[in-house]
Amino acid sequence: MDLVVLGQLLNTTLVFSTALIFAALGGIFSERSGVVNIGLEGLMMFGAFAAAVGGYYAQDAGMGAWAPWIGVLCAMAVGIIGSLIHAVASITFKADQTISGTVINFLAAGSTLYVVKLIFDGAGETPLLDGFSKVAIPGLSKIPVIGEGIFNSYPTTYLAIILVIVIYFVLFKTPFGLRLRAVGEHPSAADTLGVNVKRMRYIGVMLSGMLAGIGGATITLTTTGTFAHNTISGQGFIAIAAMIFGKWNPLGAFGAAVFFGFSQAIRNYVQLFEWSKNIPQEFIFMIPYVLTIIVLVSAVGRSSAPKALGEPYDPSKR
Repeated sequence: MDLVVLGQLLNTTLVFSTALIFAALGGIFSERSGVVNIGLEGLMMFGAFAAAVGGYYAQDAGMGAWAPWIGVLCAMAVGIIGSLIHAVASITFKADQTISGTVINFLAAGSTLYVVKLIFDGAGETPLLDGFSKVAIPGLSKIPVIGEGIFNSYPTTYLAIILVIVIYFVLFKTPFGLRLRAVGEHPSAADTLGVNVKRMRYIGVMLSGMLAGIGGATITLTTTGTFAHNTISGQGFIAIAAMIFGKWNPLGAFGAAVFFGFSQAIRNYVQLFEWSKNIPQEFIFMIPYVLTIIVLVSAVGRSSAPKALGEPYDPSKR
């Protein structure tokens, strides 16, 4: 494999990793606050849908290069709205968080497709739109392998990498991060010290929805150019696996997301070889999901979740 192919493989890995990074970071905010969020799949679907529709109308209005960013803003807003459904059910009404997250997944799958058909005269997907273009960083993009792989990427990829560092700092180096982690570990102790547990958990879940929405938007605006029922196809669940394998740490989640992105890139590159034609295509497309299962099994017993994760907080029982 020559250097050009290696650079392209690295670049494709980052393209597939970007959505997973955003969603995994979102999951960390929610679960660090003590709220299980298996609704990342649905929140990504909401984001992908909103980005496609918002970006399409922005493009139609002649906003040019700003249209994809309008799509991202729409994805953030719809992601937050979707996450509020989960927050109200699981935090205010103390519903089972796993069931609430599952409802988000089903709601997103049905409602987004219905609205697409409603808006676009029965079509099963949104019209094609011009998404983000790759941006080469002068000088750095000329470095062999790394230049092509890292420094010639989509704006969302650069944003995802920057956010990993920023969110790590916020979670572990700021008072806000300490409070958020406290309500996920010992909510009664945090409450005793004056931390508003309900508010912090709402913030965690809403940030989760916003970031997962951006994750869904990146798929629409960088790889598919449209939204359909299979646009996300399990990426939210892979992001959950990245979060768990990364031990609820932004840096660990980033590494796991890159690994899963690599598995998807390999799936695409395998099909370029002649010998792959003898393998049923279904087996090739299974590669990322099989690796997800293997990683999750290997992570059992090694990952330590926040102690109060999944437990509704009742101030009367502190």
